[in-house]
Amino acid sequence: MKRFLPLLCCLLFLVISGRAQTTQTQDVLHNVHVTKNVMKDFVKGADVGFLQGQERRGIVFHDRNGQERECLELLKNDYQMSAIRMRVWVNPRGGDCDKFALLAMAKRVKALGMDLMVDFHYSDSWADPGKQPIPKAWLDHSFEEMKKDLRNHTVEVLSLLKENNIAPRWVQIGNETTNGLLWPMGHIESEPQQYAGFIRAGYDAVKEVFPETIVIVHLDRGHQQSIYDHNLDTILKYGGKFDMVGMSLYPYWAMEDHPELKADDIITDCIANIRYVSEKYQCDVMIVETGYEVDERHPEKMEDGRRQLTRVIREARSKTNGHCRGVFYWEPQCLPGGYKLGAFDSKAAPTAIMEGFIED
Repeated sequence: MKRFLPLLCCLLFLVISGRAQTTQTQDVLHNVHVTKNVMKDFVKGADVGFLQGQERRGIVFHDRNGQERECLELLKNDYQMSAIRMRVWVNPRGGDCDKFALLAMAKRVKALGMDLMVDFHYSDSWADPGKQPIPKAWLDHSFEEMKKDLRNHTVEVLSLLKENNIAPRWVQIGNETTNGLLWPMGHIESEPQQYAGFIRAGYDAVKEVFPETIVIVHLDRGHQQSIYDHNLDTILKYGGKFDMVGMSLYPYWAMEDHPELKADDIITDCIANIRYVSEKYQCDVMIVETGYEVDERHPEKMEDGRRQLTRVIREARSKTNGHCRGVFYWEPQCLPGGYKLGAFDSKAAPTAIMEGFIED
């Protein structure tokens, strides 16, 4: 018996350790509301936050045959898009992207029978991995006060939609919150617990108004797995919750920062990361932003963009074990001369890039 005692002790240790590890994993993942079977369709969509401003400036959109078309109707009927994503700011100058601008667009989206994604920036203007400025009205508030600000703003905006019989299918708590949000109060490195607290406050606020709406945490650089490990682990460690993970995929910007990278390798890594994230966190994933270069002097660039987008959509559907639930293009209706990664030409008509939505 003594001969086998060390072996028995070793086996007992492994069993206990395995159970402890399993319990720890379950404790971490209990804050992820598993979205399995919540979505069975694959969504193609677009963020069109600039559209209202373009229309005010008199821009008229056309199809590839030169016929005048309403932009949303064109995206839906010619390019198989079934959803629109709109950002919302807290107190923006001039009213662009405020709750009333969101409502106006949401009514148009609903009238076309399309789904809506609301992207809360929790800022008076742009929020992204390089900046997450606190709204002016919240500047002097404590962490607890700012959680209430975030909660109240979220409820207020969503309640306005609800009063108009509009239910968003998805809501993002923050925009590309790779480094946290509401800096410095919610920076992921200096205040990880407060970052997670803001995510949880937003999650609970969404569910208060729309219990069935899917809540998304959105990070950039979908091809970099380490970003997702760090951010999502932090959220869950400190009690945050999410239903789905949103990724940005921009081969163009990734290659701007790292010229040694290749677009196809970036796409490959992103698809692999979707599989990884969905398995680790037991949730679905969406590519909520992507875009490809428009250069009318070099048509081959648009053809390459078409090829890349076609590949992204095809592999998001077929190579993620069913866990990538859609692809959204960021501002496809943008015209050349400002933003580089729209998908329309200077005549406000779709370029070859848009064919990627119907070639998958």
